[in-house]
Amino acid sequence: MFLGLAFIATIPILQFISLGYLLETSGRVSRSGRLRDGFIGIRPAARVGSMVLGTVIWWGPLFLISDTWYASYLIQPHSTVTRSWFVTLLLSCLLIIGHVLWAWFRGGRLRSFFWPAPLKFIKRMLQGGLFTEARDDLWNFVRGLQLQHFFWLGLRGFAGAVAWLFIPILFFIGATTLPAGAAAISGLIGFPLFMFVLLYLPFLQAHFAAENRLEAIFEWGEIRQQFRRAPIALWFALAITLLFALPLYLLKIELIPREATMLPNLVFVAFIFPARLMTGWALGRARRHQTPRFWLSRWLFRLAGLPLVAGYVFIVFFTRFTSWYGVWSMFEQHAFLVPAPFLGF
Repeated sequence: MFLGLAFIATIPILQFISLGYLLETSGRVSRSGRLRDGFIGIRPAARVGSMVLGTVIWWGPLFLISDTWYASYLIQPHSTVTRSWFVTLLLSCLLIIGHVLWAWFRGGRLRSFFWPAPLKFIKRMLQGGLFTEARDDLWNFVRGLQLQHFFWLGLRGFAGAVAWLFIPILFFIGATTLPAGAAAISGLIGFPLFMFVLLYLPFLQAHFAAENRLEAIFEWGEIRQQFRRAPIALWFALAITLLFALPLYLLKIELIPREATMLPNLVFVAFIFPARLMTGWALGRARRHQTPRFWLSRWLFRLAGLPLVAGYVFIVFFTRFTSWYGVWSMFEQHAFLVPAPFLGF
């Protein structure tokens, strides 16, 4: 699942699918209060993984035969040995590709790649309709992935996060690019605005995913009510979200080739996924409690959130010296947008 999300996060526009999945995890956990509900699509992902692994295992002999034939061709291109290896390569391709396709048709379980079930294959071929059944099963599998739902959820969640972040980040950028006097004023406005957004945005995105309404991402008063009912849980989720986001700025120092972008994306998904789970868990805990907690604990953890967001803002302010795109990289807030070091638009 992580590999799939990391790969999708490398593709412009389709990146919203990866973000939508992460939002859906927090939304489901928020509705149910159970962390296990955030592991969405694990069985289909495991099936895809077994199909990929089984295919790679059977492609190994083909690579060896192809390499042997090519070595023989370089030495004696018209010899009998070279022709024999070429015929062996063709027959192996036909047999192995047919075997792999048959294993896929049977469900792609790993054991299907090691036992071809020849009698079942002959019986199924005699019945007919093999292509039609394979086509329908593939279509049903793709529909079951809910890619359209994740894309639409991620697109709206992205738009809502940008609406919250745009003004504070703009003042942040002004604090470094404007003349001295204007930069100081811009910084004085941008710092508290960004801190305010950080206090609410992780939970607003989870609340939006749970309600599946775009306007829910602006209901910050609802988050205040949720905090009153579970201050410790929400503070802990905020701490996890911000702390797990900070090390990822090290992967934004230099732009890497597009062919290798999946590797840092995998790290981003691995850090952001548990943060989304914890955010949903905190809101789910608040939903289950109908009465506010003791006033002292509410105010204590409300004040304890301020140094968290202040420290995060302070560090992000100086990432303009290390990030590849300089001050404009501040718009790439991976903790709330796509799980990738660079948006890639």
